[in-house]
Amino acid sequence: MKNIYITMLFALLGQFVIAQNTLSGTIITNDTQEPLEQVSIYFPQLETGTVTDSKGFYKINNLPTGKFKIVISYIGFQTYSQTVNLTGESNELSLDLSPSAIEMEEVIVSTPFHKLQRENVMKVERTSIKDLKNAGSINLSEGITSIPGVESVSTGVGIGKPVIRGLSSNRVLTYTQGIRLENQQFGDEHGLGISDAGIESIEVIKGPASLLYGSDALGGVLYLNPEKFANSNEIEGDVNLNYFTNTEGYNGNGGFKASSDKLKFLVRLGGSSHVDYKTGGNNRVTNSRFNEKDLKTGLAYQLSNFKTELRYNYNNSELGIPEEIGEQSTDRTPIEPFQDITSHIISSKSNIYFNNSSLQAILGYTINSRQEFEDHHHEEEEHEEGEEEHEEEEMQGDEGPALDMKLETFSYNIQYNLAKIGAVETIIGLQGMNQTNSNYGEEVLIPDATTNDIGILATSHVHFNKSDIQLGIRFDTRTIDSDENGIVDQEGYIAKLDKSFNSFNLAAGYKLDVTKNFIARLNIASGFRAPNLAELTSNGSHEGANRFEVGNPELDNESNIQTDLSFELNNEHFEFYVNGFYNSISDYIYLEPNGTTIDGDAVFLYLQQNANLYGGEVGLHYHPHPLDWLHLESNFSTVTGELKEGGNLPLIPANNWANTLRFEFNKINKNFNSGYGFITLKSYFEQNKISDFEIPTDGYSLLNLGIGATVKISNQPIDFKISANNILDKEYISHLSRLKADGISNIGRNINLGISMPL
Repeated sequence: MKNIYITMLFALLGQFVIAQNTLSGTIITNDTQEPLEQVSIYFPQLETGTVTDSKGFYKINNLPTGKFKIVISYIGFQTYSQTVNLTGESNELSLDLSPSAIEMEEVIVSTPFHKLQRENVMKVERTSIKDLKNAGSINLSEGITSIPGVESVSTGVGIGKPVIRGLSSNRVLTYTQGIRLENQQFGDEHGLGISDAGIESIEVIKGPASLLYGSDALGGVLYLNPEKFANSNEIEGDVNLNYFTNTEGYNGNGGFKASSDKLKFLVRLGGSSHVDYKTGGNNRVTNSRFNEKDLKTGLAYQLSNFKTELRYNYNNSELGIPEEIGEQSTDRTPIEPFQDITSHIISSKSNIYFNNSSLQAILGYTINSRQEFEDHHHEEEEHEEGEEEHEEEEMQGDEGPALDMKLETFSYNIQYNLAKIGAVETIIGLQGMNQTNSNYGEEVLIPDATTNDIGILATSHVHFNKSDIQLGIRFDTRTIDSDENGIVDQEGYIAKLDKSFNSFNLAAGYKLDVTKNFIARLNIASGFRAPNLAELTSNGSHEGANRFEVGNPELDNESNIQTDLSFELNNEHFEFYVNGFYNSISDYIYLEPNGTTIDGDAVFLYLQQNANLYGGEVGLHYHPHPLDWLHLESNFSTVTGELKEGGNLPLIPANNWANTLRFEFNKINKNFNSGYGFITLKSYFEQNKISDFEIPTDGYSLLNLGIGATVKISNQPIDFKISANNILDKEYISHLSRLKADGISNIGRNINLGISMPL
């Protein structure tokens, strides 16, 4: 596949003549006719842009010939989005922007046609990492829970993974650097596994996205957008530091990037360290400590009709697995049991632009090494207690990992954007991956195996005067070939597996501009998920989950059909939305205890049954006139998950209601460029719609607040912030906490102090 890709790339390069087009103009205000500085001018499809200078002037070089969408945006002004026709060497576009209190709109990258949020047929949520950090989140997994309809299954504060409308694990696909994040995500106690350093924004598709991404996107997609390269002929740098009082934790990162007209480079180095967290009862949860090191770098080369970039991410995490409230310690090194996880993510993205059509090829290679170190259970009872402890201390540093798995994934995604015919845009694509899992530890949780995916897709977007239609079709096939492990009829034996899974999926969406300020969306899509290796082959104790799992090699594909209906009403000072969904899943795979135990661990079996999930989100955002700096926000999220033969699905988030009072000021004076503040009350309701092996969870409310400002000191802008989560030090247990069964509470009061400084 690599040789085919390289041959095709060079063949296509010889078929077009490089044009040297430019676009320039001036951006001013509509009311005062004054020039606007630092306005963003960006071509989403070309992934290039610039900002205006103090006179409102901008110029972009090395643009291809053809029709491309341009987005011009500035805080406090209405976003401009149109298609421009670049026909000659010199092109001009000048605009006057109208003031608006509505939040600045952004381009959605996770869907193929690069529309603004309001233009997109699918409802996609987007938020910036900066906003999540301003809210005081310790890590990415905690931060995403501020998005309505999104929660996190957590093991303490260091381990968390996304839950979208009641679905998680392999049912939610995470994308980073434009490729699948593959890191043995089947386990409940396996975290998200990526640092927020070097991530610019997050997009969430809430619903089947198999049309765009294949298997494992049955429940939705968490799409992480990496930070952009610097604008042409600019050099940037920054340092960001944070301290968290509860975990005595600190994280920081520093970045540098520089660009010429053609060559671009960036690098960012980050890390974090936290001790055991304290609950609202002022007890530290033993071994909830964690450490992380992260490096992200990228190199890009761009001509007018050709662009290529190479990105690399190294991440190492040491994660304690908490089991009790025991010794009260502020040590930072995890004790057993703990995980040591290292990931290498390499991605390459290349684009060739023809006259009104384009070709994109994304290649990815990921190495994920997961080591799990367990408690020592085999000390000889006849040793005296003191002698036993001494020997244990000596052997603890030398004993290898019980689980040592290495997952290597090569992925490819090739898409051709056909020339637009009238109002119809069409993309055809080929996607797939080759994946191998290898074991090196003394225990085997899942066997050595090879997985191959291939998918073919086509999707079209049709734009009418006041409505849009999007249609798509896709076919996928997956083969899994695993090795035999162990001895027949003995505990832990895993038989050889050779299975194939196929799926055919459709998606259709309709967006109607009922009025200028009222939008309605209807989407119907199917999705699928092939069972993973753990579900098919497990036959042993999963120490991190404290259970003995027995797989089922006869499992079928999960498949679903989801209907989404949404309404959005907005004007200059008021926004209101209602999103509803109904998700029907065939052959839903779930774990259920059979009432027996092996070596003290309860035995869980993988079963299948049809299921339904339904619910939605409702929210409003009000900017009272003339107090445009004041924002009143409220949102409510609900989801219900039921088995069709009776009973409830496990790990369904409790209904929650968040209310926020927020203020924002721009250009307070010459030394205070901007400022913000917020107070949020988020209430979780009682969750008593539970599966047979869960326990109900009481309701609770958390009060959070924060302030921040950009201050100039000796003409150097510096961002300061302070936030406090769970300011009342409430003792509570989340329904999605894996520590709930042990009666261990979630994190108590946590104050975050942060500083960011451009260099």
